Amino acid sequence: MGRYLGIFLTFARACLVRDMTFRANFLLECVTSLGWMSMNLAFYLLVFTFTAEIGRGTGWTREPFFAFVATGLIVNSIVQAFFMPSAEELTELVRTGGLDAVLVQPLDAQFLLSLHRVDYSSLANGLVGVGLLGWAVSRFAEPPGPVAWLLYPLLVLCGVAILYALIIMLAAATILLGRNQSLYDFWFYLTNFSRYPAEIYSGPWGGPIRALCTFVIPILLVVNVPARVIAQPFTAGSWGGVAAALAAAAAMLVVSRVVFQAALAKYRSASS
Repeated sequence: MGRYLGIFLTFARACLVRDMTFRANFLLECVTSLGWMSMNLAFYLLVFTFTAEIGRGTGWTREPFFAFVATGLIVNSIVQAFFMPSAEELTELVRTGGLDAVLVQPLDAQFLLSLHRVDYSSLANGLVGVGLLGWAVSRFAEPPGPVAWLLYPLLVLCGVAILYALIIMLAAATILLGRNQSLYDFWFYLTNFSRYPAEIYSGPWGGPIRALCTFVIPILLVVNVPARVIAQPFTAGSWGGVAAALAAAAAMLVVSRVVFQAALAKYRSASS
């Protein structure tokens, strides 16, 4: 484990040097990302000028909802900073045969393919998310208890693990198909479901979507569970969501590992 940590820190240091070599580009990426995020926050502020709550009786009033948004920013910034840049390069590696050089290295292929690039500009949204979370929590009528604060970072990591597992399974599809840029677009479309409270998915259409995105592809657990723990009163019933998030994260990691290894077993070099 120490060896892999040292290698990852070397990758991270090299990526930081690269980003700082082109500071103007780095700052422009940060500003672009923050601009997109600011427009979303402005839209939510506009929504709350017309309503006091997202969904009747859901508890998602303005401050709790912004804690939800902040949690989404934190989770997605971690994923987009540490995992997506490497995954986006995988298509080119498969197409050109560069994957061959990875597979002969005396290191785990999944580690190398998913953690060799870091996009530091993506962390800007995460820092804003932390600030937004602090602002929202400071305005709660009842502050979160110590149990909620202890569970929150663990559940954020569970959300990151679920999204990471999904990326790995799409990477496996890249290896099998040779090119799957449309599948990475599908990842962004799918994660859009996690940007909103689960309560909005109701009725004849919303109910099946909520069931699919909770029990089959547990994307709704990514943000909803940690946000609910910190933004709403923690009760005995809250433990069910915590257990579901932990179980889903563990199951997704195991399944993604199996799928990825199966894809590698069927890989044929681009030069063969």
